Amino acid sequence: MRFFSLSVVAIACLSAGSFLAPQLALAANAAATNAEIANTEAAKIEATKTEVANAEAVQAAVVEASTNSNATSAIVESSSEATTDAAANVAATPTRANTFVNDAILPPSITWHGASEALLLSADHEWATPFEQSNGTESPSYDDTIAWLDRLAAETTKLQKVSLGKSPQGRDIWMYVASSEGINESARLKQNTKPTILVQAGIHAGEIDGKDAGMMLLRDIIKGDKSDLLEKANLLFVPMFSVDAHERSGEFNRVNQRGPVNMGWRTNANNLNLNRDYAKADTLEMQHMLRAINVWQPDLYIDVHVTDGIDYQYDITFGYNLAQGLSPASFRWLENSYRPAVEAALTAQGHIPGPLIFAVDNTDITKGMSLWNPSPRFSNGYGDARHLPTILIENHSLKPFKQRVLGTYVMLEQTLKTVGDQATKLKSAIQEDKYRASPLITLTWKSAPLAKGWDFKGIDYKLEQSPISGTEVVRWTGEPKLYPNLPVIAETVPDIKVTRPSAYYIPAQWTQVIDRLTLHGIRLTRLSKPTELKLQQYSLSNPVFNTKAFEGRLTVKADSTLAKLTTTLPAGTVKISTDQPLGDLAILLLEPQSPDSLLQWGFFNPIFTRTEYIEDYAVEPLAAKMLKEDPKLQAEFNKALENPEFAADPEARLRWFYERSPYYDNQYLKYPVYRSR
Repeated sequence: MRFFSLSVVAIACLSAGSFLAPQLALAANAAATNAEIANTEAAKIEATKTEVANAEAVQAAVVEASTNSNATSAIVESSSEATTDAAANVAATPTRANTFVNDAILPPSITWHGASEALLLSADHEWATPFEQSNGTESPSYDDTIAWLDRLAAETTKLQKVSLGKSPQGRDIWMYVASSEGINESARLKQNTKPTILVQAGIHAGEIDGKDAGMMLLRDIIKGDKSDLLEKANLLFVPMFSVDAHERSGEFNRVNQRGPVNMGWRTNANNLNLNRDYAKADTLEMQHMLRAINVWQPDLYIDVHVTDGIDYQYDITFGYNLAQGLSPASFRWLENSYRPAVEAALTAQGHIPGPLIFAVDNTDITKGMSLWNPSPRFSNGYGDARHLPTILIENHSLKPFKQRVLGTYVMLEQTLKTVGDQATKLKSAIQEDKYRASPLITLTWKSAPLAKGWDFKGIDYKLEQSPISGTEVVRWTGEPKLYPNLPVIAETVPDIKVTRPSAYYIPAQWTQVIDRLTLHGIRLTRLSKPTELKLQQYSLSNPVFNTKAFEGRLTVKADSTLAKLTTTLPAGTVKISTDQPLGDLAILLLEPQSPDSLLQWGFFNPIFTRTEYIEDYAVEPLAAKMLKEDPKLQAEFNKALENPEFAADPEARLRWFYERSPYYDNQYLKYPVYRSR
């Protein structure tokens, strides 16, 4: 696997242009000097600081080079000729690691070393994190994490601690607020006018890289030389989101992941996946987080994960909404400003960044990659819907824990720099998206191949017949391999679309639905008196319920038909205008064909139950009377009898008359959410 030391990056940069030579020569000379420093504790710390400075010098050189398209190609694209040749010179033979209990059953890999290792303090340093004390193999428990962060906070006013609320098992979900002013209230944070970044780790508690990276970064801000990161930006850091799952810890929890030694569990104490809960917000943890987002109003939201799936060279991958989504201005900023800066920083520190990776077929890489357009049950899909730029980090599970944590550190540090420097552009993009009010909203997407493929930095593999499973299995070799111009299948073609209503109306009795909308921060009002309105309402048909519970709910899909009506809504009916910053989110939650609508999540399931019936002995004379009084109905019935299945079904024939009688429940299968055009 082709990873880069300082010397490798220097070679790549020199190939990009001779104007980088002075900076890189200085960095190389200083690095050589560092190797001769004595092994006293003070000397170790000094060496670490100097190496960090060297790494930053190289990073600055890379960023400077990125203004030149040729240099960018040489530096960022490891598949370029210069970088590939340099990497080949230091490539090693893949071997099986023996650090973690599952290493013996995971694919072989090439030992990694990168410039970001200079960020580590020695294990016996006073301010080494538990991660550093273990040589990058362990992550601390809930209690030890909070104790360490509290000790750091006691050293400064710049780091404040706020509880978002209690977990189902009674643990506090702590958020640490880092600001140059030492602010611990949301109102005061807004007053300092700096952009605010919310970073959460451990939404899946076994995927905890963000916690240990954030602890190191906060340490270096408070006790090191990086306090200037807070001069232009505020940081909200949630080290453990799914705190109960974090404590369901063990070394056998994530078999596909290289460390830490003990890992938390994927789902919370109620066995619910928090990263499927943004739209329905059933869990206590998610309810606390949504309130925090509404109260603290971050300008950028980062959700740190670790992957499953295939092997490849990239160690830090990340993504966000697509250009076709509900926040196109935010996409442009993320794609054109944020990504280049972060990828340059990661590359300079010896990492291989890339976009999110989802193979079409895990057993055949040549089929290509899929480009995901997430719905609002997921963090990045939710961010798109509420116009909060949201970055999903997916570190590669087959890379060692130390490598992943250090890459996350580099990404978070560069995020603070980039967001601080480009606060005005970022905030402008958010405002543009919030008040865009598109007249057509896409609810579902279809996939289509993109015109441009992906030169994918993969790992070679073989297919072998398995005597265990009796089928072919993938055997990753650990050898880097470039897969040129792989097809990319992207969810970019609109499928189901709806026109934007001016407002929705919900009867007061649907309290759980109204409470959820309020929790999301969607503004609503109530009718003060009975009001007659010309509206639209969906009639539902052919409901299909999932055959088993999903995320604690019995989900449902149904066909829908929209019709006009004039009705009088009672006092207390809730009105949700779509002319508000969260109007798009309201549409995705209330349109029945939306995959994450509250209807499909089962919030309206009672409407699918019939509660009044008519006996056969009553419907027979009723039908005869109806036919006698209405010749047109007789003609319709005769037409219906032309269908042999209907004609042969006595129950269907009687039901046909009941549904057309005044005794029928006119609210059955009527969606109790009205639309105003």
